[in-house]
Amino acid sequence: MASPWTSLIACARVTDDPKTRPNRQDSLGQVFNEVPELYDRIRPGYPNELFADLVTITGMDERSSVLEVGCGTGQATRSLAALGCSVTAIEPGEEMAALARRRIAAFGNVEVETSMFEEWDDRGRRFDVLVAASSWHWVDPSIGRQRAHDVLHPAGWMALLGNVVVRRPGEPEVYAETADLHERFCPGNPGWGRPPLEDDVRTTDEGWGLVDGPGGPFGPTIVRWYPTVQWFDGDGFADHLRSLSLYRRLDRGVREPLLDAIAERIRTRMGDRASRRYLSVLRVGQRAE
Repeated sequence: MASPWTSLIACARVTDDPKTRPNRQDSLGQVFNEVPELYDRIRPGYPNELFADLVTITGMDERSSVLEVGCGTGQATRSLAALGCSVTAIEPGEEMAALARRRIAAFGNVEVETSMFEEWDDRGRRFDVLVAASSWHWVDPSIGRQRAHDVLHPAGWMALLGNVVVRRPGEPEVYAETADLHERFCPGNPGWGRPPLEDDVRTTDEGWGLVDGPGGPFGPTIVRWYPTVQWFDGDGFADHLRSLSLYRRLDRGVREPLLDAIAERIRTRMGDRASRRYLSVLRVGQRAE
């Protein structure tokens, strides 16, 4: 049996700040490229109402050009493509990009390029809208802010899409039921903690939210919230956690026993039914001159 010190050392490998890692492109590949099919199957998408609002706010139509930064497996890409606009999607993970190409193969208006945004060759192309769906936190803000401004046409728009995990008072919540397991298998991990209350998150409706947003090169933001929920059995919830960077970065010898224990706890204490509640969010700002 591994000692508690073994688990603690393995847990120390976890970090949530992409800007503190020496090679962010390698980290992206390691975190998500191992499980692209799982990521695509189990991670939440974005509601149709969000894209309808994006169209209304930005004036997008079939003549518009869209740059998507960090398309992953193409979850948001498919919704953008369905709008009929021209979409150029960039993704640094080769396996993720390959799956995105397969997922959007039926669309003739999308091109997926493999690159980090900071190093991407725009070849002089300019866009009407830049979209980043749960990916802007991977972009180096010292480069990304100005780059986003520069690749947009005058009066172009930047849109950050996200899913914030939340809880509601009195509702069973997985982390509250498994905090002891998290501490047993990976003690002292600064990432552990209960999700914030939904009403508290709704108060963060100014600026670009908790990510290091593009700021100065863009005007005041327009913010919209969309409550959504996913339901899982114990094994499904464990698979969901396997798709999250916080858990992907755990040493496998720590991660798998922890997730097995979480799945068993959901089966025995929560009736094998657990929710993952979100506030999907759209934050849109127009390019400043």
